Amino acid sequence: MVARKRVKYSVVDAFADSAFKGNPAAVCFLDDDDKRDNAWLQSLAAEFNLSETCFLTPITVSDVHPRFSLRWFTPVAEVDLCGHATLASAHVIFSNSLVDSEVVEFATRSGILTAKRVPLTSEIKDGGEEKESTFFIELDFPVVPTCEVNSATDLSVFSNAVNGATIVDIKATAKDVLVVLSSWESVTKMQPRIDEISKCPCEGLMVTAAASAGSQYDFCSRYFAPNFGINEDPVTGSAHCALAHYWSTKMNKCDFLAYQASSRGGTLNVHLDKEKQRVLLRGKAITVMEGCVLV
Repeated sequence: MVARKRVKYSVVDAFADSAFKGNPAAVCFLDDDDKRDNAWLQSLAAEFNLSETCFLTPITVSDVHPRFSLRWFTPVAEVDLCGHATLASAHVIFSNSLVDSEVVEFATRSGILTAKRVPLTSEIKDGGEEKESTFFIELDFPVVPTCEVNSATDLSVFSNAVNGATIVDIKATAKDVLVVLSSWESVTKMQPRIDEISKCPCEGLMVTAAASAGSQYDFCSRYFAPNFGINEDPVTGSAHCALAHYWSTKMNKCDFLAYQASSRGGTLNVHLDKEKQRVLLRGKAITVMEGCVLV
């Protein structure tokens, strides 16, 4: 029996500038001739048991920028869009000089997505050692419009989900629901009822509020998707494609500094391009682990 080719992987903390912050993702590299079926991909994602495991395969159809096929898996299902795992993938590609370009493209379920390397001034740690991540990564994602919740929906399920916290607005996207609370503190101190969230008529539940006066941030959020194996996601890039749309209508602006108030925490620079209906997400990442899958 011929041994399977080893699959290289990296675990990357995305939307973070130091280890053990932000949102971790496993980034796995597959050669074009190393075909793995969906069951194997899903099993490996369950083995990593991170919010997302993604799989990169180089393809050569683009004449402009290097392109990779990119698929995202939670521990229980493949998903259509994932921001932090895309940022993690781009970080591994750029930091290991796998492409001779400042831009890389990803062919995904959500179409062609781009990631751009944005250089920073070199940063130095104490002791004179240079930090690993001396660049931002800017992701170009489609905007996710928010709309009114279906009038037939029992809104009490969302009150139960946020454990009775005061709700000031509720919106929906095609797959998620966005619940707005009265204050930043209400979001950070909320004790979610995961069992009740799993009953909500949506794939994921976003909980958000505007920042307090004088804060450096514009808004904060948290994201819950227990039916996809993610009780609370540390930092959810794709959710900000909807959050940017919602808060732009409330704040009459297009540029935001956002904070995801999970236990790990994460910061995102967000720009909404209303004309092109795109959202630019900018953040840092750091590689914390590398290895090989042997099976």
